[in-house]
Amino acid sequence: MIPIWADICKNALAQDLGRGDITTNTLVPASQKAEAELVAKEDFVVCGLPVMVEVFRQVDPRISMLPDLPDGDGIRSGNRICTITGPARGILTGERVALNFFQNLSAVASLTKQFVEKIKGTNARIVDTRKTTPGLRQLQKYAVRVGGGYNHRMGLDDGVLIKENHIALAGGITAAIKLMEESVSHLHRIEVEVENLEQVREALDAGAQAILLDNMDLAMLEKAVAIAGGKALLEASGNVSLDSVRAIAETGVDLISVGAITHSAGSRDVSLLITT
Repeated sequence: MIPIWADICKNALAQDLGRGDITTNTLVPASQKAEAELVAKEDFVVCGLPVMVEVFRQVDPRISMLPDLPDGDGIRSGNRICTITGPARGILTGERVALNFFQNLSAVASLTKQFVEKIKGTNARIVDTRKTTPGLRQLQKYAVRVGGGYNHRMGLDDGVLIKENHIALAGGITAAIKLMEESVSHLHRIEVEVENLEQVREALDAGAQAILLDNMDLAMLEKAVAIAGGKALLEASGNVSLDSVRAIAETGVDLISVGAITHSAGSRDVSLLITT
């Protein structure tokens, strides 16, 4: 079965490989076999091993990868993550692309896990956004799930979220919600973005099933929760940090969306070295 990220790996390899790996093909005999180890150089949540497998499969199906642990497990600095064996040329040629995916996805999973740990014991959930690296949305949202978070919309066709510019063009919150109700299936939950408590009230009166509370302080969030009284799902969004997320969760909101877990996660430090 071809994984959903096969095309993503194919495109990344095409970008990196071009007409061929000049250095490796010159220095490494085609018949040479090798074994390599992937080792963590810091503590993090492992994520992206199946993607690495697909990268190496596309480079050379004779390459095999044996993980020491699955995606979602924590790894300590200095510990081995997996062993890779097969044609040496293929291992070296696929190395950078495989590691680029693994390092970023592990960073997304690790940062997500930090946010999830911060709000333990509350009823809130950490959710991602569409602020993902172009072309990597499926993978980064997978990493969010590995880290214990939840996915918001995968794309614009995946759900209804009426934002401030939609409201301006539709002629107001009530008008926008009415238009959506007339157009979409009953299976779609209608969510609307609001900036103040008056808009919270208007959204509730208009029948919004979910409300995104944009950049509200803690006092406003608490008041919004009281006004909603459980009649709509409430999502807090905007400038959420590891320092602030616990207090936000304790206001009683249902969801906390964090763009940083995908757009600012960076990468985790690993080393792939030929051992034999």
